[in-house]
Amino acid sequence: MSNHARRPAPNTRAGVSNVTRRRFIGRSGVALGGLALGPSFLAACGSDEETLDSGSGSGDVTQDTKSLYFASWPAYIDEETVALFEKDTGIKFNYTEEYNDNNEYFAKIQPLLSKGRAIDPDIIAPTFWMAGRLIGLDWVQKLPLDKIPNASNLNDNLVDPTWDPTGEYTLPWQSGFAGIAYNLETTGRELTSMDDLWAPEFKGKIGVLSEMRDTLGLIAKSLDIDISKPTAKSLQPALDLLAEKVDSGQIRSFTGNDYMDDLSSGSFAACIGWSGDIAQLSLDNPNAKFAIPESGGTLWSDTMVIPTGADGVDAAAEFMNYVYDPVNAARIAAFVQYVSPVKGVQDELRKMGGDSAALADNVLLFPSEESSKNLSSFGQLSDEDEAALDAAFSKIQGN
Repeated sequence: MSNHARRPAPNTRAGVSNVTRRRFIGRSGVALGGLALGPSFLAACGSDEETLDSGSGSGDVTQDTKSLYFASWPAYIDEETVALFEKDTGIKFNYTEEYNDNNEYFAKIQPLLSKGRAIDPDIIAPTFWMAGRLIGLDWVQKLPLDKIPNASNLNDNLVDPTWDPTGEYTLPWQSGFAGIAYNLETTGRELTSMDDLWAPEFKGKIGVLSEMRDTLGLIAKSLDIDISKPTAKSLQPALDLLAEKVDSGQIRSFTGNDYMDDLSSGSFAACIGWSGDIAQLSLDNPNAKFAIPESGGTLWSDTMVIPTGADGVDAAAEFMNYVYDPVNAARIAAFVQYVSPVKGVQDELRKMGGDSAALADNVLLFPSEESSKNLSSFGQLSDEDEAALDAAFSKIQGN
């Protein structure tokens, strides 16, 4: 990816790249635009002896209201918004794309936060399940919601979510959902259910994600298993079905972020995929289709949290308030093409005209009220269940 604003990638429309935040997972991050990567976020704010009260918010930490450091995922904001935020607020904004894998980033911040010491970023962007873990560890602080009035624009289906039941610690950055992605030219018919993935005519041409929560979540929902309160025991039937389809050769492979290539080439007739990826792929390949299974899809969110001991809490609040303004949220949505968590974005996209206005009618960015009811988030796992499921899922993959 270019170090500058998105340039047209091969076989894409001008200004719309087929490189999405999800396709960057596991790769090395780069700085957005001309913004240099900030100082090492592992540098402690104080001496080795200094610790911070994890429940005290900013506490006695000297606050810097003139600068903000946001460690986020690649391809997840447009340069215009970065520049406008700096211009409109006078806050020097250090936005970096160093967040590439939840577990990897957790391992980097653990040595400091586990000792009550601060990391440099004022905002980080863990995926929902990791946000829940950080909340449980008291490594993030409550948001100053009194300074974020636009938080009232949060979409209703994301209020008090499974990973943050009180809604005090996180605000979603972008959301999306996993479902069935398929190549209509290859399948010759529309697909609507998980059973369609197991159809005999697609043997050896099905892909599933190496992201455990999405793959197991979709299979579990097809078996009428409640994924909002998951346990290793409750998910065993989903593991068994997955193993059966792998052993029978129905499933061709597990994929990380490269499934769109297989889908476009016809190597996959269908696969488990992410909504934002197919929204972008379908711009140039009308045979690329996406369906929320009749049994339901999995809803995920990448979140904004403020680490314990951050020295830019007020600046972080100002940024969160800024991006929860529907006008600014719409500009971001037109770039990233995921599901915005902010009310009013659809109307603002229509006002923008052109390709942005067309996005307002895209069901992958704005699922219908009926289909939204069929989306649910994977609940928090205990440490024991997490370990057990990771081991079982890894074994099925042949790892």
